[in-house]
Amino acid sequence: MVDSTAQTAQPEQRAATTASIVLAFASVYFFWGSTYTAIRIGAADMPALLLAGTRFLIAGAILLAWCRWRRLRLAWPPKTMALLGLIGLLLLGGGNVGLVYAEETVPSGLASLVLAVIPLYVALIEMMLPGGEPLPIRGWLGMALGFAGLAALVWPSLRSGLAGDRTRLLALGVLLAGAFSWTMGSILSRRARLPVNSFVAAAWQMLAAGVFSTALGTVLGQWPQFHPTASAIGSLAYLITGGSLLGYTAFIYLIEHVPVTKVFSYAYVNPVVAVLLGILLLHERPEAAEFAGMAGIVVAVFMLTTAQVKAKGKPRPVEEREQMPPD
Repeated sequence: MVDSTAQTAQPEQRAATTASIVLAFASVYFFWGSTYTAIRIGAADMPALLLAGTRFLIAGAILLAWCRWRRLRLAWPPKTMALLGLIGLLLLGGGNVGLVYAEETVPSGLASLVLAVIPLYVALIEMMLPGGEPLPIRGWLGMALGFAGLAALVWPSLRSGLAGDRTRLLALGVLLAGAFSWTMGSILSRRARLPVNSFVAAAWQMLAAGVFSTALGTVLGQWPQFHPTASAIGSLAYLITGGSLLGYTAFIYLIEHVPVTKVFSYAYVNPVVAVLLGILLLHERPEAAEFAGMAGIVVAVFMLTTAQVKAKGKPRPVEEREQMPPD
């Protein structure tokens, strides 16, 4: 299995061109950044659990069928399959469902900026776990700036919540809980080091999250609130194709052909794309404090990721897959 995968990978690497790499970066930047806007549109007519569940069921089935066509190994021992399912529930079941629920209330740009702090959470928790590596001074500065930016972001919502409007405050709490779920899934993914092809792992993780979210939404009786309007169906189709298939495929392509430190740049490009699209398409109007928070978080993630690269040397490809946004 390993030998055949390596053999198929070599021709792809030789065939990589500047144009294909630029196109892959553009796909990751745009598709992953624009999923926040698509989720905001879909969440207006579809409950969070069912929107996320149907998205991942369909995308996971398509990706699994593609893996089967490529003759990749799909079945693994029960322990490996259970870990894949758990990682999928943490990353997509918790992380993405929390995002969709929050975007029923929170503007898409604000949601993307709050989730941009996930790399900060990952670095902080990893450092405290056994075998974790300490952050250099640059990393600590980035951490402090990032959390200061997060405070600036949530301050307007916190202020309105203290004044009696609890809806957005609750949504931000769910969003932060989803970010924590994504963080724990990222760390588990890194430490498990499963010997599974990246595309196969993603397919099973999406299917696990899709089954769980759809089943839970059914048990909670959410189907009467599932309204397949034209905009909602368009949103769902875009999330399946742009977010889950094209964006992720481009990400894997970059991991195989480009230094991983450059691939990390999506972490501070996607929020900017999401904020701009929210302003242009959804007529969102971020407050001045939110713009300040955006700048702080974008710079913080850049400082932290570059500090980790310098401290650890060349990162392993498996570590890159862990910090995908729950788009």
